[in-house]
Amino acid sequence: MNTDKANAALDTVYGADSPEALAGAYAAWAATYDSETASLGYLLPFLITAWVARHVPAGEGSLLDAGCGTGLSGPSLKALGYGDLAGLDLSDDMLKLAASRGAYGDLRKAMLGGPLPWPDGHFRAFFSTGVFTIGHAPASGLHELARITRKGGHAIFTVRDQVFEAGGFQAVFDELTAAGKWRLAEQSPWFRCYAIGDPDALVKAFVFEVL
Repeated sequence: MNTDKANAALDTVYGADSPEALAGAYAAWAATYDSETASLGYLLPFLITAWVARHVPAGEGSLLDAGCGTGLSGPSLKALGYGDLAGLDLSDDMLKLAASRGAYGDLRKAMLGGPLPWPDGHFRAFFSTGVFTIGHAPASGLHELARITRKGGHAIFTVRDQVFEAGGFQAVFDELTAAGKWRLAEQSPWFRCYAIGDPDALVKAFVFEVL
């Protein structure tokens, strides 16, 4: 069953102990990622478009899908009028699938937590789902994402419950706020990652205005 395969693949990516291992796990999963995560009711790539549409008017500049994976968010945002989309991911295989959707104009291989290949203030906003989670991108990656987002822009992303405290996310939020880099605009309650799968897997969505 797809749900069994999806859970096994999640165990593999969550258990990756290096960026290379994580990239390898996603390379192995890329071809069946969409159907298997759909079997769990994984809706975050689609739900995030609601927060984008609420805070970022279409046509105001380029948006970055940070950790775009197979590009599930792209077609929905394109349909909503967001025609200037960029994406980054650590997996070449996932980026190839994202490119096939025809929604992204700029796709690059990059790792959150390290330097990103765009200048200061390049994007109107960035959004990210399923990336700040177990064994994936560190909270420190938010510094670079804020850097490449223009003043008056927005940072829109989800964080998994199991890493929020242990991963130091509140501390990074506070650092960026104290430094005058952003301010909190909205946060959701904790809600389920999967409409069908693991009911104990929770995330929270955050929206910050970049200053």
